[in-house]
Amino acid sequence: MRLVSHPVLCNYYVTYRCNATCSFCDIWERPSPYITIENAKSNFKALKKLGVKVVDFTGGEPLLHRQIDELLREAKKSGLITTITTNGLLYPKYASRLRGLVDMLHFSLDSPNRDEHDKSRGVKCFDKVMESIQIAKSYNERPDILFTVFENNIHQIQQLWDEICLPNDLVLILNPVFEYNQVGAQLSTEALQELREWGKRKNVYLNDAFIQLRLDGGNHTSDPVCLAGSTTIVISPENKIILPCYHLGLKEYHIENNLFELYQSPEIQQLVALEGRLPACEGCAINCYMQPSFAVKINKYWWKAFPSTMKYNFLKGTWKQLF
Repeated sequence: MRLVSHPVLCNYYVTYRCNATCSFCDIWERPSPYITIENAKSNFKALKKLGVKVVDFTGGEPLLHRQIDELLREAKKSGLITTITTNGLLYPKYASRLRGLVDMLHFSLDSPNRDEHDKSRGVKCFDKVMESIQIAKSYNERPDILFTVFENNIHQIQQLWDEICLPNDLVLILNPVFEYNQVGAQLSTEALQELREWGKRKNVYLNDAFIQLRLDGGNHTSDPVCLAGSTTIVISPENKIILPCYHLGLKEYHIENNLFELYQSPEIQQLVALEGRLPACEGCAINCYMQPSFAVKINKYWWKAFPSTMKYNFLKGTWKQLF
């Protein structure tokens, strides 16, 4: 049963540029402009009108956008929940300007070991994450640690939780790695079961539907779980809608201050109707599209996702805004 028929999330790529070169991501290889305030303000109004609840300012590295605080402020004025994930390199510089503007602030950290984390990111950023945690806390922000889980770092969750998350009262978000465009990786059944147990711990968020989907072999085009096109609006730095999702990116449409009407147009809705059914969708388990997909349709994944989703939103105080 479909509970919600409108989009609930916007993945807003403020730029594809990045100051890191992570081995499990290829977005930093792309040339890119930056979104403009004028386009964003128009789009925020349309997103709210379309029913979107959350806007995720992403990239690349979103803090490379020099007006990121203005973008966040305008989004909040439109009544949108805001979220940012950053590698921490620029957070100390912009922290005072971002204060109170990010509802869900995530610092990426993939190892409690400085050298290992910096190697995975291709840049020295571990110390900046540690500094960012303390600065954010001094501003009464409540950042999270986003830990991308691989086979070779799953054994480090305990140390990171003990030494970084618990002493600083931070939520640990466990993000199972996914595979796309010949980057990323997959996790073994043993690793997935271990993660499932971690999801039961205090101040740990793991969407259990991510685990179940992987155990089931990902999305299947014959009976799709993915609802990326109808739940998530993807906006590029060039101010285009990308469909059916960023990672597949079959079609791009110039918005031109017309996002509301454009999204509802017959051509786009025909593409939306193919969500999860295209050949490239077979086996997909990309977290940023599956999470909203799990939230709008009652099935076994909805039931798997519901407890962890409510746990996290109660911890962050954002649950009232979701309804």
